[in-house]
Formats: sequence, C-alpha cells, structure tokens
Amino acid sequence: MARFVRFMRDGTPGWGEVTGTQILGLRQAPYLGLERDGSACDYGSAHLLAPAEPSKIVCVGKNYLDHAEEMGEGVPAEPVLFIKPNTCVNDPGAVVVRPRNCFRLDYEGEIAFVVGRMAKRVPASQADDYIFGYTILNDVTARDIQKADGQWTRGKGMDGFAPMGPDLVTGIDTADLALTTRLNGVVKQATRTSLMMWKIPALLEFITETMTLLPGDVVATGTPAGIGEMADGDTVEVEIEGLGTLTNHIAWEISAQSA
Repeated sequence: MARFVRFMRDGTPGWGEVTGTQILGLRQAPYLGLERDGSACDYGSAHLLAPAEPSKIVCVGKNYLDHAEEMGEGVPAEPVLFIKPNTCVNDPGAVVVRPRNCFRLDYEGEIAFVVGRMAKRVPASQADDYIFGYTILNDVTARDIQKADGQWTRGKGMDGFAPMGPDLVTGIDTADLALTTRLNGVVKQATRTSLMMWKIPALLEFITETMTLLPGDVVATGTPAGIGEMADGDTVEVEIEGLGTLTNHIAWEISAQSA
C-alpha cells in the first residue's frame, strides 16, 4: 500500500508520496511515473489539495439499493452515469459554497477511484491494470435544482461540488470497506462498499465500453442511503476505512432569505 497527495509547495501545486509523517516530493503525478525530486515536508502541516487532476469526473447514481429506494425513482437495471466537470474539483479541508441560486445543498459520501492510464473497453478482469488508486469524494448536490431540472448536470456540476481526498491510496482491497458520513459529528450515512450493486471492476468495464477515461480521471461509485441537507456553517466528514477522512465546511454565498 502507498499513499500520495497533492499539496501546495512554495506557492505551486505539487505531488508527493506519504512516508510516515513526511511527504516526499515527486516531479509529476504518480500515475504518470514515480520520480522523486529530493524534497520533503511535514504531512501534518501541508496544505493538501485534491489528489487528482481529472479531465472529467464520471459519477454513478443509485449504486446502493437503499439509496435507490430512498429516492423513490425505482432501481436501475444498469448503472446510471453522469459527469461532473473538472471545475467541480475541491480540496480536503476547503469550503464548499452554496451558490445563491441553490436552496438545498446535500452531501453524498462516496468511494472514488483514479485512473492511471488511458482506458477504453477494459474488461472487468483487467480493472486493476487501469485503476491507479482510491480516494474519498463528496458528490455535493443542489437537490432543489436537480429536482427542478429533471436531469442532473446543473445540480451536480456547480463549481467546487466535488471535494475529494485527502490521500490517493494504492494497493488497498476496496471490496468491503466501511463508509461513514457525519454531519457536525452525527452519523448520517453508514454502509460497506460490499453493498454496491455494481462493483468497481464492473463499473470500469461499463463506463469504458462507451467512454475513454484518461490518466487522472476520477470515477465516483455512488452513495448509500442517508443523504441530507447541509446548512451554513456545517462541517461534513466522509470517512472510509483505510482511506482516511475527507472534511469540508459549508458556507452560503448569501442567505436563503435574501437570495
């Protein structure tokens, strides 16, 4: 198992490998090849960034039966896909801003994977050859806009609506990990990745049958039941066994009363 991070280094984003309490600097993203640059810094004091630089984020809707049931829209016969643009990428510890045209902002805790090489028509049996590592993603959603539009692009595609991190972890078995989402310290979502209806290798096969994934692209694999609203000043944490905890804070661009 190895852990990698993106972080601010001398005012510039960079990559590093986590070794104990240190970050050892890398010359490029680890999925492009491991090349250390000889630098080091303390992990605990580093300003971490989202551990991926995707051209797109491919998301899976309704991949847990309990979430499909709570949405009341039926259980899909095959994975439901949508895309978040890369302008959704947000950092661990960062503020997620509820835009002024949104009146309900929801959390959705998910496990995500980062692609390490160009992937097209990848059989599920070869998924490990294309997935570089795993991280945590909060599929932040403007629920009122999603419902009003009848499709998901605008409600899930707003700036900063995909915080992820803190680390990118390789060499971990993700078949049965605990996933927990807490809002202000209160557990709101609790599941295990083994309860996904479509497992990660099958998702990679399904997506790449029709869509090419590029190195650094992110796939978010779906959220369990327990989605809910976030308010101004809230703190949301998504914790996944072996991957760490993604923490973000919520702020409203302007109050709902004056929007």
